[in-house]
Amino acid sequence: MTNSGSTPIILWFRKDLRLEDNAALTCAAECGRPIIPVYILEPSEAGNGPLGAAQAWWLHHSLQALHHALERVGSRLILKRGPADAVLGALIAETEADRVFWNRRYDPPGIAVDCALKEDLIRSGITVRSFASQLLHEPTRLKTGAGGPYRVYTPFWRALEASGEPPEPVPAPQRLATPDRWPRSDRIESWRLTPEKPDWAAEFSDIWTPGEAGAREKLIRFVDCGIAGYKSHRDFPALPNTSMLSPHLALGEISPASVWHATRGLTDRVPAEDVVHFRKELAWRDFSYHLLFHFPDLATKNWNPRFDAFPWQDAPDRLERWQRGQTGYPIVDAGMRQLWRHGTMHNRVRMIVASFLIKDLMLDWRAGERWFRDTLVDADPASNAASWQWVAGSGADAAPFFRIFNPVSQGEKFDVNGDYVRTFVPELAGLDASFIHKPFDAPPGVLAQAGVTLGGNYPLPIVDHKLARNRAMAAYQALPRPDDAA
Repeated sequence: MTNSGSTPIILWFRKDLRLEDNAALTCAAECGRPIIPVYILEPSEAGNGPLGAAQAWWLHHSLQALHHALERVGSRLILKRGPADAVLGALIAETEADRVFWNRRYDPPGIAVDCALKEDLIRSGITVRSFASQLLHEPTRLKTGAGGPYRVYTPFWRALEASGEPPEPVPAPQRLATPDRWPRSDRIESWRLTPEKPDWAAEFSDIWTPGEAGAREKLIRFVDCGIAGYKSHRDFPALPNTSMLSPHLALGEISPASVWHATRGLTDRVPAEDVVHFRKELAWRDFSYHLLFHFPDLATKNWNPRFDAFPWQDAPDRLERWQRGQTGYPIVDAGMRQLWRHGTMHNRVRMIVASFLIKDLMLDWRAGERWFRDTLVDADPASNAASWQWVAGSGADAAPFFRIFNPVSQGEKFDVNGDYVRTFVPELAGLDASFIHKPFDAPPGVLAQAGVTLGGNYPLPIVDHKLARNRAMAAYQALPRPDDAA
């Protein structure tokens, strides 16, 4: 449907790659004017593009899915590359658009771009409208009794829960008005977002379907089959009790309000504690953005400055062994190999491998944060930074540093039969469950029968966990206390 004679609206998609429950899109559609949907691949420092190579693969396929979804409502997606101000300025000049709509973003680089851009556009006579559509609550909305930001998760959750249900999700528009003439679009292949040789993402499509339809399918499957037992089963990496929605949320293929509302009315068949526990995970995402908004250096600086004095080790060889899943601790190696093969890692295992990097290897949490940014399809500037600082003990409401995960006991507790390890560390598949998490304790005959050669086809432990734990604790206890004299 065209709307000749009406000045078009530029609808700028960012990390909101969906038609349903998209506030900027809904408002643009209600205006009745022609809409020009555009996605801009900004320079990396602007904050709108993929955080790393794995998410770039996802973005490629997500943009294709969005284009097809827009075609079904009579529209199309225009792809442009470059600084947002230059791209939008050129589009406005070409199309004579006098309005630009977008959904707000909350990472510091994105906020900086948007504030400057909005000011410039308004000064040029362009109407700019921004909307809240990415979180359950805006980072400025929930405040402590003293009027400041929350620094502890539990009271943040209580405030969020007490604030009422998020608004009902808004259906996707059935049809969009289109301009008489479309501006030129880049071909997505020219952006080279996907790997070629080697194709390290070859297995991603076995478990992931980027796009809004894939997100909806994951949500339906989780509500039908996964949420019952979520609280007690979510820590077991071999069980299908996680939602797998995080990459879809990271690029906005589904709104958190849609996920929240999908869990309503389940208590006749699902224990209430499972629903609440799952909703708390959605709230952790909001809390992470709350922290990032109020403490914009969250990804690069210790939130607790005491940790500035921590004696991190400089050991590139150990970092590489951790990255490759060659530490000699099976649950750690399984997690790191799952990350490389599938662009994801089970949440419990993320905590185990993070603790191992920081506390067993004494490597800076920022090295782990950078690696996860590059290799996770669900890379998120807020959740990634907040979670790494949480494990390190340096962040807001962090786990205490002396909470050091034992990789053997964690494996034995949460991967009881070794199924997760066998999936991702196949050289250990022949080991009995009693030794699969500690092959270094297995008798030579047991190793030989299972075809395992320590130091050969499977590495010896990179460190002795007990000694490493003692070293980490000594370093932590030597840090200056808050009341120490400067």
